[in-house]
Amino acid sequence: MSYARFNDRHDDGQLTAFRERLAAEIQVQTGEEFLIFQDRADIEWGQNWQHRIDQALDTVTLLLAIITPGFFRSEHCRAELQQFLDRERKLGRDDLILPVYYVSSREIDDPARRAADPLAAALAARQYADWRELRFEPVTSPVARRALAQLATRMRNTFWHAPTETTAPARTHGSAAGSPAKETAQASPARVTAKTEPPTHTVDPFHRGDFTTIGAAIKAAQPGDRILIRPGLYLEGLIIDKPLEILGDGPVADIQIHARDAHAVAFRASIGRVANLTIRQAGGQGVWFGVDIAQGRLELEGCDIASQNGSCIGIHDGADPRLRRNTIHDSKGAGVYVYRQALGMIEDNDIIANTNAGVAIMAGGNPTVRRNTIHDGQSAGVYVYDQGLGMIEDNDITANALSGVEIKTGGNPTVRRNTIHDGKGGGIMVYDQALGMIEDNDITANALTGVEIKTGGNPTVRRNRINRNEYEGIRINKGGKGIVQDNDLTGNKRGAWKFASGSEGDVTRARNLE
Repeated sequence: MSYARFNDRHDDGQLTAFRERLAAEIQVQTGEEFLIFQDRADIEWGQNWQHRIDQALDTVTLLLAIITPGFFRSEHCRAELQQFLDRERKLGRDDLILPVYYVSSREIDDPARRAADPLAAALAARQYADWRELRFEPVTSPVARRALAQLATRMRNTFWHAPTETTAPARTHGSAAGSPAKETAQASPARVTAKTEPPTHTVDPFHRGDFTTIGAAIKAAQPGDRILIRPGLYLEGLIIDKPLEILGDGPVADIQIHARDAHAVAFRASIGRVANLTIRQAGGQGVWFGVDIAQGRLELEGCDIASQNGSCIGIHDGADPRLRRNTIHDSKGAGVYVYRQALGMIEDNDIIANTNAGVAIMAGGNPTVRRNTIHDGQSAGVYVYDQGLGMIEDNDITANALSGVEIKTGGNPTVRRNTIHDGKGGGIMVYDQALGMIEDNDITANALTGVEIKTGGNPTVRRNRINRNEYEGIRINKGGKGIVQDNDLTGNKRGAWKFASGSEGDVTRARNLE
């Protein structure tokens, strides 16, 4: 585990506890002891630190990189990361570094700084586990334990498998991030080792592969296998009911899956990956999604997804997928629809021209929606309602027909560091007993009000720049409440504020620039 030790001291040993609990959870899931090297615990005073690190890195299977600002300023952390990147290149691998995003860092979040730092760019390009909010939770709390279990499952399913032989001359324990293997004299199960390339099946409509349909390949594949899809038009709905990697092998536009009267892709496994495909739900009776994610963690990357029936992507019933770098467009429903206690990480996607909201969250849905472009929709950019939650941050939300962000009927998201601009309606609307933390956003040049609060809406609005909107910076209609502080409300055409009769006393205001 590569980390800046000050962060562990500052958080009263939270990273040490994280390491211990993660190692124990992996042991629970694999039945094998799994050692995670951490210099605080494993390097005795007076030992040659660099020699021990070098020796450990020569034997480990994967590196846990704990991303904080201090990580990028630590000579030792940077050296460990560079050494492991070199090791990956020598082995022809790209999956041996697992970043854990622990404290927000400009090297990751700022595109210019990221581009200037090759190590930051290398980490940002990988799927990371986001612990920026979880670092405030005890590792024994239910939410942290669940996240640790998910991280352990990812490590187990992505990197590890038990060998077929059950005995060996000596026992060697699995290890991660620098923990050297230990041996004992007694015979016991062989060491858990890193997976090599998985068995691969090729689908080719010209009969030049192993299968001509994707469904046949899925049926024949074993859990953990990889399926390569060559260019062609595949008129079939896919049901993925086992851990598989399904990858387009060619230009995205040339590898098309079309399904009518069915979800184009239905994910029903614990873990999996789908990448580099064009996915089309082609209509029919009933409600169908382009991709329906009903459980587990699907990594959905680099796909072009549209739907002529329901939403492009539906996430529900506790599923926790990762959606990255997809184009999600032209649905008859929402671009991404998250509901019934689903989670998910929705990052770096282009979400465009959907009939309903670009991202809709309801019924306990609680995703992280980050660094997406959400634009030109026929409704709101982001719509959180009916007890929906979510972290909505660092998105560009623009040119949608209604509000950039709409929160109603008990919705309570955090809306942070977004650029919400040039909408055909207002910037943000909060109403019907909704809450929300709205902070550090740029809300500019919208056709109506920057922020409107009404009918029992009661958000906290702070440190936003709300400027150049066609109506007021903030409008409080009948029944609107809230805390509004430290905002820049200058430059709006109709002034900083508008209050409905009798509502001015229902809003706490402080230190706003008007």
